[in-house]
Amino acid sequence: MSLPWEKPAVSAETIRAKRLNPNLGAEISGIDLSQPLSNSEVTALHDALHEHQVIFFRNTHPIDPGALVRLGRHFGDLHSHVMGGLPDHPEVRRLHADETSKHVAGEDWHTDSTCDPIPPLGSILYLHTLPPIGGDTIFASMYAAYDALSPRMKDYLSGLTATHDGALVFNRFSKDKKYPVSVHPVITSHPATGRKVIFVNRSFTSHVNELPERESKAVLNFLYDHLESPLYQMRFHWEPHSIAFWDNRCTQHYAVWDYFPAVRSGFRVQIEGQKPIAA
Repeated sequence: MSLPWEKPAVSAETIRAKRLNPNLGAEISGIDLSQPLSNSEVTALHDALHEHQVIFFRNTHPIDPGALVRLGRHFGDLHSHVMGGLPDHPEVRRLHADETSKHVAGEDWHTDSTCDPIPPLGSILYLHTLPPIGGDTIFASMYAAYDALSPRMKDYLSGLTATHDGALVFNRFSKDKKYPVSVHPVITSHPATGRKVIFVNRSFTSHVNELPERESKAVLNFLYDHLESPLYQMRFHWEPHSIAFWDNRCTQHYAVWDYFPAVRSGFRVQIEGQKPIAA
């Protein structure tokens, strides 16, 4: 009898998924992401993403920004990041840290770009250069965090909205731009699975709109402490030429900056999403 996280197959073809954690995460094998994907491969990866929330690929062939764009477009139009991208590939954001870095992308718990009116569906990150030790990424399941709330807390949060402000994150990199500010439900429903999700995060969320300031801070701090519990997390240890593809609608993540002054470098694309749905 196999355990749930030992389920091997994602499709009837060669693609296989090794589940890494009871709540989220699977390592995918049997596919070459450096080459164009077939329709059945794209469908299998979509299914794996919906089931596991974040999927990982190791020992990939080196991928340049153009190939990463091609890969991302298999899953939808690409999202333009407020901080911009590469000159030749504006959809691609370079993520690089070294001995000159004062901040790095993702150094606190967050869901990507929730300051945008329509946050990205998901992100595909490829890292080609890694520190000799450290540089992991921690992912957390917002399905599991929501499910663990008490029925009374779920009722209380239903119908509340929160403001997400890009300046809270991006001012540390540049104060010369005006960053988006958006309002989203505190509890959302995943458009593909229908499952409910906590949709506030420590990086972008400024306040709950329907509550006075003290109550808003108290509610948000409770939610942050709750959803950042190790009970809902998994930790991914990167190797050179690995890829992570996460569903931004039901996960949060934290890029651990414990490797200064070593180099960690790669590229990321994001896929266009849909306006968050109130649960």
